[in-house]
Order: sequence, then structure tokens, then C-alpha cells
Amino acid sequence: EREMSSSPLLDEEEEVRGRGEGSCCGSQRRWWWEAARFVDKGEAKNQVLFSVPMILTNMSYYSITLISVMFAGHLGDLQLAGSTLANSWATVTGFALMTGLSGALETLCGQGYGAKLYRMLGIYLQSSMLTSLLSSVAVSIVWWFSEPILVALGQEPAVSSAAAAYMRPLIPGLFAYGLIQCLLRFLQTQSTVLPLVVCSVVPLALHVGLTYLLVHPAGLGFGGASLAATISLWVSLAMLAVYVNYSKKFAETWPGFSLEAFQHVIPSMRLAVPSAVMVCLELWAFELLVLLAGLMPNSERSTSLIAICVNTEAVTFMVTYGFSAAVSTRVSNELGAGNIDKAKNAVTVTLKLSIFLALTIILLLIFGHDLWARSFSDSPVIIKEFASMTPLLSTSILFDSAQGILSGVSRGCGWQHLAAWTNLAAFYVIGMPIAILLGFKFALHDKGLWIGLICGLFCQACTLLVITLRTNWAELDLSVRKEKLPVLV
Repeated sequence: EREMSSSPLLDEEEEVRGRGEGSCCGSQRRWWWEAARFVDKGEAKNQVLFSVPMILTNMSYYSITLISVMFAGHLGDLQLAGSTLANSWATVTGFALMTGLSGALETLCGQGYGAKLYRMLGIYLQSSMLTSLLSSVAVSIVWWFSEPILVALGQEPAVSSAAAAYMRPLIPGLFAYGLIQCLLRFLQTQSTVLPLVVCSVVPLALHVGLTYLLVHPAGLGFGGASLAATISLWVSLAMLAVYVNYSKKFAETWPGFSLEAFQHVIPSMRLAVPSAVMVCLELWAFELLVLLAGLMPNSERSTSLIAICVNTEAVTFMVTYGFSAAVSTRVSNELGAGNIDKAKNAVTVTLKLSIFLALTIILLLIFGHDLWARSFSDSPVIIKEFASMTPLLSTSILFDSAQGILSGVSRGCGWQHLAAWTNLAAFYVIGMPIAILLGFKFALHDKGLWIGLICGLFCQACTLLVITLRTNWAELDLSVRKEKLPVLV
């Protein structure tokens, strides 16, 4: 086997080389305009067929934790508050981190598969799983001591105690979730997506009955709801592991467990850490809006309204995430194979698809905002206020859709560190300060907070777009072909 001696994806100079004067020349400057003038129907069809299973998979895993919260919430008001707080805390501190860390595989396995370095995909998978397990240990300690942490953050003691009781049975589920994300990326980068639906929908279907049995007949009550989520996640992990280990399809990409994976843990973390940072920074910005809403004069109304908007944005982003995964896979595969034109074509096709879908969702929201708001609240005041927020929410959905696709391009190219810095500046230097200024100083309240978020999303999308357009794709392609090793040292 040839010795791996250089790494354009793990070396910043190689990753960003080509942005500058060279990227402003002729065809480099106009490739996106030429590609935007027509629609590649074949590419669009393939991306839709890829994205739909990814969307279903993402929704299934989201629903597992949501169903547990719903069962817990029916046990009483305190249980509802505790499980809701626990689910939010678990997402912010654990699930988002695991999702972000696995993003390194979108670069490593994606480009490795395109470059036909099949054996290395299994090595990268194992190194990423090691990173996930180590991170889960650290997060589980935080989860175990959630009660004093939440109280210190200003939450009510009774609710904090309930949240901690809900989270402890969920700790083993965190380990399963992290490993699931690694396996999802491993399969995704090989364009194997239909089995992902089976391995997520089947546990989801079982989860409904399992949660009922543990909460009521088994008498486990509140803790049974989160324990059911843990069991369902482990069932999904077992299904994925059996499929990868025994399917002949992965004979080349899964060589079995190897000590070689330990050599790649530290280098791969150079992609995993910024990938996790870029995911967490954006998610934390949305959660921060809910906390800021709690400081408004009419905190109960403001918190409910902003929470509905945040949940709406999260649901719509699930659709975007499917296409984000598609463009990440297509770009990384084609760059690895040296097909630069196909990589650029995939970017423009996905952007057009995402904008079309975002506009469709916006139209549905405009005409059905009252019906949607009633699924969250029966309060006429909340429903009326949500209607007034719909134009702002529609704007944020459009920008969020665009940035989601461009973030996928970043993961496919190995620009996670650039995206992380972009998210930090867009949300915490621009977006949140504007939200605080407009919401409190200028007394725009809920609308002011959301306008600040829109400013952050706009800056995020524009910056990622500039990075994508001004990259010297030809130079990036040449470096990949030159080394034939797009991944590790």
C-alpha cells in the first residue's frame, strides 16, 4: 500500500489554496453563472432520490426522542416541563455534538470513495467512532450532573430535578446515537441510503409500543420514556452494524476492525472538531433566542411564540438537511475522483432545488400559518402573533435553506474550519447583538429577536457563498489528482 504522505483535506493551506487572484480569472469566476442557466435533470433526479431517504431517516431519529417527551408530558405538568427541558439540554450538549463530529466522515469517506481508496473508508469509520465514544464519555458526565448545572443556569429546581431524572436513563442512548451518526455518514458517502430508512423507521415503529409498555404496564413512569428512547437507538445501531458487517456490498470498504484506526484519530479530529463547532454554534443561537424571549416583558407569550418559530425552522431544515447531505456526498465523491465539473454542477443543482423547496414551504406557511400555529397552541393571542411573524419566519427559512446547502458543500470540500469561523461571526458578532439591540433597546420584542437571527443567517449564507464562488476549483481538483490521497497523512 502506498504511504500516505500529504493531505490536502487536513492541511489548511491545501484546503483554501486557490482563493485569491487566481480564482477571479475568466472561467473560474463564471462557472456558477454558466451552470445556473440550465437544469441538469439527471443530476436533479438523482439528488431527489438521494435526499428523500435522508429526510425520512432524519425525521425518524428526531421523532424517537419527541415521542418519549410526549409520553412523559402526559404524566403531568412537571413531567412535561422536565422532559422538554431535558430534551433541549440533551440536544444542545450531546446530540448536536455527535452529529457534528461525524461530519468529518463526509469529507474523509466521501473523497476517499471517489478516489477509490475503499479500504480506508472502514479505517476512517473506526477512527470517527473512537472519537464519538470518547466524546460521549465526557458528555455523559455533564448529563449525570445536569441538575446543579441547570439550577445554576436559572432553571427552577423542581424542573431541573425532573430533567436530570429523565436524562440519566438516556445516557447509554447518547453512545448509540454517536455511533449511529458515524455509520450513517459511512453509508451516505457511498450513496447507500434506502437501508438507512429501514434501520430508522423500524425502530421508530417499535418505539411507540415500547414507550407505552415501559411508561404504563411496566410502571417505570417518567424514566421509562427516556429508557425507551435509549433502547430504540440501540436497536437501530444493531441493525446498522449487522447490515454493514454482513452485507457483501461493503466487502471492500469495511475491512473489519483494525488498530490502524488509532493512527487516524488525531488527524481526523482536525475536521471533526470544526465540524462539531459549526453545527453547535448555529443550534445554540436558536436556543439563545428562546432564552432571550424569556427576558421579555410578557415572557410567557414571547417564549411560546419564539419556541414555535424555532420548532418550525427545525422542521423545515430537516428537508434542507437531506439535500445538504446529497450535495456533500456528490461534491466529495466527484472531487475525490477528479471530476471537478460534476462537483460544481452538483452544487448549482442542489442550490436550485433547495430554493424551490424553500419557496414551496414558504407558500404553505403563508396560507396555512393559522392551522400550523394551532398544532402548538390554542391561544388566540399566540395564533395571531404567529401570523404577524410569518413574513419574518419565511425570510429566515429561505436563508437557512441556502446556508444549509452551502454548509454541505463545505463539509464535502473539507472547509469545516472556515464554516465554523463563519458561524461564529455571523451569529455571535452580528446576529445575536442585533437581536438583543432590536428586541430590548428598540422594543421590537419578538420581531426584533427574529430580525437579528435573519441578519445572522443572511451573513452566514453570503459568506459561505463567497467562499464557494471564489474557490479555485481547478486548483483544488489538481491537488486531489496529484496526490491521489484526498484524506489523511
